[in-house]
Amino acid sequence: MCPPFGRLVNGTGSLLRRGRMVCHCLLVETSGGLALVDTGLGTADVADPRARLGAGFAAMMGAPFSRDETALAHIERLGFRRPDVRHILPTHLDLDHAGGLSDFPDATVHLLTREHDAAIARRTLGERGRYRPMQIAHRPRWNLLETGGERWFGFDSVRAVDGTKDEILIVPLVGHTRGHSGIAVKTDGGWILHAGDAYFFHGEVHENPPRCPPFLTAFQSLVEVDREARLGNQARLRELVRDHGSEVTVVSAHCPIELDRALAAKPALARPKREDLAYLN
Repeated sequence: MCPPFGRLVNGTGSLLRRGRMVCHCLLVETSGGLALVDTGLGTADVADPRARLGAGFAAMMGAPFSRDETALAHIERLGFRRPDVRHILPTHLDLDHAGGLSDFPDATVHLLTREHDAAIARRTLGERGRYRPMQIAHRPRWNLLETGGERWFGFDSVRAVDGTKDEILIVPLVGHTRGHSGIAVKTDGGWILHAGDAYFFHGEVHENPPRCPPFLTAFQSLVEVDREARLGNQARLRELVRDHGSEVTVVSAHCPIELDRALAAKPALARPKREDLAYLN
């Protein structure tokens, strides 16, 4: 996404150039199939952005709206197919996170009940703008969850995907929306916490003192539903990075610097062979 006034978005560059933001999704191979954390914009969104996303959002974000940039297209380039995605874990259901749900209609969508209910009720003007009924008109297969079952580095959490050997947890980080969450994934190298929109800029969590460019500071304040909870969870994430940074990698949904660092730290992904995917069939 490329909002205007780049320096106010990214903290560097010219005011006259557009900024750079990303929709950072994670694809996880589990013992029960592929799991997708967030979906970004979907193929239907990029085909008709004004209708699906609203004319204001489409104009402000200045995205290229290319099918090649959708989660489905990235997954296909890795050699997988649409039905291979068995589980989806949205951090929340804002239009730029849930647009790809309809690209995987047979997947189970694991979500906190309070976020689902907020997206269905759309009680406020802001919620009527951020949640788009078109994106869930295909009636996703919901697995609605409540927290309180487990503790994870001091946070409440709930195991999201039963029936697999893998550890994928929903970690409530409310404030941006009523049921906003992070998704924690256990890997061989430690944990990854996809923190969604709990923060937008790496400096909010990974620097001391924290900092954030003015556009993103204003935007987060504009769309928050609970300021105290949002800022409190940012503080807790800073503590998590400070105390457990060697065990947990924390990333946000929209920071391009974090995405660039993650890509630079990993070797190029090889195209998987179909015979390696036999467990999915």
